[in-house]
Amino acid sequence: MDDPVLLTGAGGRVGQAILRYLGPDFEWRLLDREPLPDRKRPDGVADSDVFNADITDTGAVRAAMDGCGAVIHLAGDPRPEAPWDSVLRNNIDGTRTMFAAAVETGVGKFAFASSNHAVGAYETDTRKPDLYRPDDDYRLDGTELPRPSNLYGVSKAAGETIGRYYHDHHDISVVNVRIGNLTEDHPPVDYERGQAMWLSYRDCAHLFERCLLADYGCETVYGISDNDRKYYSIDRARDVLGYDPQDNSAEWNGDQRTG
Repeated sequence: MDDPVLLTGAGGRVGQAILRYLGPDFEWRLLDREPLPDRKRPDGVADSDVFNADITDTGAVRAAMDGCGAVIHLAGDPRPEAPWDSVLRNNIDGTRTMFAAAVETGVGKFAFASSNHAVGAYETDTRKPDLYRPDDDYRLDGTELPRPSNLYGVSKAAGETIGRYYHDHHDISVVNVRIGNLTEDHPPVDYERGQAMWLSYRDCAHLFERCLLADYGCETVYGISDNDRKYYSIDRARDVLGYDPQDNSAEWNGDQRTG
């Protein structure tokens, strides 16, 4: 991709995973509500390409996005317990502002960071804990309707629907990535659910790289590594995006890789 990529929420965990592995590979515009220190910027990103702004600020968003070919939208209130006034402003209104600006500035691709919380209520008492185990064949594949587990999940489901609207009416390519449990260095220890939805930093970066480079219309995929334990299918991410994850939570024992 020759045009710049706008990354919102650049200072957060997902943004930093992406920049750690993809920093030299793309021309970046970085946006975060908090000032972004030098240690969180890839080499070569000029001050003029770093934007300290709120994603509900239409003018600031347009200025950051002008001339970009793609957007990776991560910014928002990430708290599962976030109250309604916050998810409404930061996650729903902010996402609509981002999509509207993308259409107005001619952005071609938009990768939206959705969440496992958008479908968390599929984890019913009758399915748990078996669905977290390798011999269970229950899978969500991205074709199911959202079933949020909290108001944060409601806001992510709303973001997916906003993306569908802008794709259908404005022909922008949209991919919703329902991110699992992103942790650095190793999977969660003694936590079956976290191991089943583990996403390593390098697989996270690779998945969003494919969101930037692949051709698609409007897709919803799951963002996890290739874990033996899984109840999210990554087949759609493989088939449509060319996702080829390298990590598996089963290869770790505590904080030590076994394979």
